[in-house]
Amino acid sequence: MVAIAYSVAFEGIQARLVEVQAAVSPGLPSFTIVGLPDKAVSEARERVRAAFGALSVAMPSRRVTVNLSPADLPKEGSHFDLPIALAILAALEVVPADELAQVVSLGELALDGRLVAVAGALPSAMAAAEDQRTLICPRDCGAEAAWVGAVPVIAPASLREVVDHLTGRSPLGQARAGQVARPRPAADMVDVKGQERAKRALEIAAAGRHHLLMVGPPGAGKSMLAARMPGLMPDLTPAEALETSMIHSLAGLLGDGGISRAAPFRDPHHTASMAAIVGGGRGARPGEISLAHNGILFLDELPEFSRPVLETLRQPIETGEVVVARANAHIRYPCRFLLIAAANPCRCGHLADPARACAKAPLCGSDYLGRLSGPLMDRFDLRIEVPAVGLDDLDMPATGEPSGAFAGRVAAARAVQAGRFDAHPGLRTNADAGGALLDEIAEPDAEGAGLIRRAADRLGLTARGYHRILRTARTIADLAGEARVRAPHLAEAIGYRLPFLAGG
Repeated sequence: MVAIAYSVAFEGIQARLVEVQAAVSPGLPSFTIVGLPDKAVSEARERVRAAFGALSVAMPSRRVTVNLSPADLPKEGSHFDLPIALAILAALEVVPADELAQVVSLGELALDGRLVAVAGALPSAMAAAEDQRTLICPRDCGAEAAWVGAVPVIAPASLREVVDHLTGRSPLGQARAGQVARPRPAADMVDVKGQERAKRALEIAAAGRHHLLMVGPPGAGKSMLAARMPGLMPDLTPAEALETSMIHSLAGLLGDGGISRAAPFRDPHHTASMAAIVGGGRGARPGEISLAHNGILFLDELPEFSRPVLETLRQPIETGEVVVARANAHIRYPCRFLLIAAANPCRCGHLADPARACAKAPLCGSDYLGRLSGPLMDRFDLRIEVPAVGLDDLDMPATGEPSGAFAGRVAAARAVQAGRFDAHPGLRTNADAGGALLDEIAEPDAEGAGLIRRAADRLGLTARGYHRILRTARTIADLAGEARVRAPHLAEAIGYRLPFLAGG
């Protein structure tokens, strides 16, 4: 007899439906899994055997063959344990095959029959909803999968509970979605003394999703400022939260089944590999740029990252997605992030201080920042110097605004942009605008048009640099509550292009 269960295989954030076919036929006792299984799937044989023992069901003394269809699609992960076990139980007529055909299942089996949580419950629920089937997943994944809402989610704790549910002996209720988490940022902008220009740049960056580079000596507060950026960001929309959570679900980062409305903040170390930053490795998992989707990617000590990693960022910054190419597949992940980067002016960090600078100054500065290519530098809308803070400023009481004040202005500017791009699907912030639309929304007044032409000639701006100044000026005008981009807005935007770093 042949019985069929359904599960999923992951391609990026998409979950593809997989038929798990189990056949019990005469022959020497054996248990074979085919259909391009990886090591974790192949090892399911031993976990299923042990789980059947806990269920007081003996494996048949016949030939058991499990086929994962389509057979040319790679199958990875321990979540195939449960559908394999259910398909065999249906072939043995322990569970009804017609009931099993109505569900998509996933889950890892412990040796005692418990169901262990697996990654990817959220995209699996999306796939089940599209196919109009019920999802069965481990109890620890139920609150996460229930967020889809369009599909019944059953979250048992063990294989026995699954069997009792499918046979009608003890039906289970549907899982409930987890809590919406909005953690309060521990770091507040009010703690930062001085650095008013840097604070203003962070506000503009958050309001329009403009990439920002901060250059300054060690201890100037670059990392401290970046750590307070999450407190300036607005809540994710429901669509953005679900989209971001699907990526985090694949990476196993969703805790307690809760979906966060806070923008993600990722800060990988400069020793991170290409696969860790961009994505790839075993299973072509999402990298840091995708985990920062709809949020912030902070790269501290930017010149210390390897050159290939930095150059690979250029295309994702422009397109908002990354393609992880493999011999048998091309996997796409979204990665529309806000890039905040920090760098010392040179290797020793004291280029501007003659008393502390090394013997190679000032050439060491150009050599160090020269690791950043012109095309990469051209993608930073805001490039600022962060000077060292004097001891006198540190002794003074904090007088700056709290993060809530910045966040209020950022939210108001984002609301203006949401209305502006309501008729343009895929566009959310000023940083996304381009072409004729950018010319329309950021057309400067006569004085501003003359100013940006003179700046373009003097700075040798590329077309990309010219457009990025227009986008930044549009955001500055939004923060000021003005409908038209004027010369003061353009003057401030131009001022954020450091002359000694000008790549365009």
